Amino acid sequence: MKGKEPIAMLTAYTCPIARYLEKSGVPIILVGDTVGMVEMGFNSTCHVTMDHMQYHVAAVRRGATHTHIIGDLPYQSYESPESALSNARLLLEAGADSVKLEGPHIEEIEHLVANDVAVVGHTGLTPQTAVNFKQVGNEAADAKRIVDEAHQIAAAGAFLLVLEHIPSNLGQEITESTEIPTIGIGAGPACDGQVLVVNDALGIGDYWPSFSKQYAQIGEIIQQAVARFKAEVVNRQFP
Repeated sequence: MKGKEPIAMLTAYTCPIARYLEKSGVPIILVGDTVGMVEMGFNSTCHVTMDHMQYHVAAVRRGATHTHIIGDLPYQSYESPESALSNARLLLEAGADSVKLEGPHIEEIEHLVANDVAVVGHTGLTPQTAVNFKQVGNEAADAKRIVDEAHQIAAAGAFLLVLEHIPSNLGQEITESTEIPTIGIGAGPACDGQVLVVNDALGIGDYWPSFSKQYAQIGEIIQQAVARFKAEVVNRQFP
């Protein structure tokens, strides 16, 4: 699809949401470790485990049987080529078509690809190791690091690359200088595709990143519906 059609990607963590995404024609679903923050109430993705990811990948696969599903390898699950492969296989068994890992883990990516595991790379802001969630790549040295990482990840055999929270010009530079598609999240309009956390896109939650967009306010609808239910129970209108 690179250079032909912009790629729309959303996260999903549950079977019903995955079913709606597939019916809407979204070609790629990311089962992200963001589940820890937007669904499980953690203050970081670092608390997400392999058990969590297997559970959610399996749920999403049951809802989206014909969509490409990417499973996030959680924090410290790919510290060596061997651990990366064993944990990747668990996500594939749960229903993922490919796995994603953060940062320039070149040896791990090469080992996964050599063992027929499709890999998605991720550079720019990497939440599993970030000190904060501010935009990165504004200084020349940091921008060069991110460009170098992108090229190394692509050369290692990744077929897709997520670019997170970097300046638009940097997203464009990487997109134009790599053969694999780039998926931006706060990385500007020049990327080959865009991804959002589905809770952010649907307006479910209390906080949304500045680079996100809410296409609905489902949270308010839920609150209104629950308030009506409560009132009808209290007033003996239901059942």
